[in-house]
Amino acid sequence: MIVAEQKPLAEILGSIDGAKNVLVLGCGTCVTVCFAGGTKEAEVLASSLRLKAKLEGKELEASHFTVQRQCEWEYLDQAGDPIRAADTVVSLACGVGAQAVVERFPEARMLPGLNTRFYGLPTSHGLWEERCAGCGDCVLDFTDGICPIARCSKNLLNGPCGGSHDGKCEVNDSIECAWQLIYDRMKKFGHLDRLLETRAPKDWRPARDGGPRKVEREDLKLSHREAEGEASAPA
Repeated sequence: MIVAEQKPLAEILGSIDGAKNVLVLGCGTCVTVCFAGGTKEAEVLASSLRLKAKLEGKELEASHFTVQRQCEWEYLDQAGDPIRAADTVVSLACGVGAQAVVERFPEARMLPGLNTRFYGLPTSHGLWEERCAGCGDCVLDFTDGICPIARCSKNLLNGPCGGSHDGKCEVNDSIECAWQLIYDRMKKFGHLDRLLETRAPKDWRPARDGGPRKVEREDLKLSHREAEGEASAPA
């Protein structure tokens, strides 16, 4: 899941300065699970904005609305009327959902209410930890299910650095050394010989360094090309 956390109230207040009618738009999937941007959080933030404005003697209408997913048009369109009625939208979605609001409703002034952190999982109640960096060339088959890109502080691919000690990372002794975890998994499954293999450099082309990425279904490529051709054809 995508993990995010709400921006400080003071930062949000500063960004909406001058607004008269604010819509706090919640998202009902990932950020609801991590208690950052669901219906409850949207309602509380809208209430906080109204209260702060009242205390400062300012006029401000602040309402809230939540869709199942801001990152899909069919759900986002359900918020069309409240988005158009507001002069400012505070999106409580990840960066994808927030930008989806801009693409779908380009006339809307959108401001982010969250800081998107990483792809992770809840390891205990109220605690989320990073597990994937979305590098586009997964190596979990080689490392027996432990990601060295997301879980090694230095993103090392050929073993631990010289700073790891007693299975802990030199960055912080509360962080488990990813390569210690990988070694333990390889030993468990009898795969330690893999560490002696000479491996080609990782293919970073699918990663973020190549620019904004796109995934396209093979069976829909032709229809996508035709749609692009129609869109670019002169009127």
